[in-house]
Amino acid sequence: MNITLFVIGDEILSGKRQDKHLAKVIELLAARGMALSAAEFLGDDQIQIATAIARVVARGDLLLSCGGIGATPDDCTRQGAALAFQRPLERHPEGLQLIEAQYGERAYPHRVIMVEFPQGAGLIPNPINRVPGFQVGDAHFVPGFPEMAWPMLEWVLDIRYPQLHNAEPPVEYSLRAYDAAEGDLLTLMEETLAAHRGLKLSSLPFRSRPDMPSHIEFGFKGPQAQAASAYRAFAQALAARALRVEALTSP
Repeated sequence: MNITLFVIGDEILSGKRQDKHLAKVIELLAARGMALSAAEFLGDDQIQIATAIARVVARGDLLLSCGGIGATPDDCTRQGAALAFQRPLERHPEGLQLIEAQYGERAYPHRVIMVEFPQGAGLIPNPINRVPGFQVGDAHFVPGFPEMAWPMLEWVLDIRYPQLHNAEPPVEYSLRAYDAAEGDLLTLMEETLAAHRGLKLSSLPFRSRPDMPSHIEFGFKGPQAQAASAYRAFAQALAARALRVEALTSP
């Protein structure tokens, strides 16, 4: 199941705040043997958010979305989700109880807006201030505050998707090939991928500089046995072409 991350907020796109979610979500997924397939940064625009949600849901992805679920006028994620799923916003009964328990009379008239979710949505518990996020199908929406968002995302991954955790997380082995040209090695890369189905092969060229000659860094990512086999076969093929090879991370 592919996993997509949304980071929502004009403050990210304007540079007023720096995103912290992408690196953390990659870390949370890696700890569970999972990997991120895509990430998008979106502004506080209801139509833009709705369009992006509908597209990702149509692909069948697991969606993790951070930001824009508050009660202020610039928070549009709840409205965008309602539009994407073609469901009306309604005050969630259990969410209302949580808000009232947390804030008492101060829950009204504004804080209760934070539990107006698309009809039929489920809740994502918030261990910091009890104001929940929500989920519809495989789409999950949490606040933009990292101290709230990250434990809430961990709850999603551990409680709703334990079946996606991999007992054997993928590994990556890498090497450098000096004075090599990517164009001359395209056939070898294609043959390596054909022989190791599901492997991810990366190629990153570096130009010559005073402290290091030109080279290409190759990465081989997948299950341990597959990545190791691809790495060894590729290194042998490079050596057969009389190219100097330097191991960076090897099996």
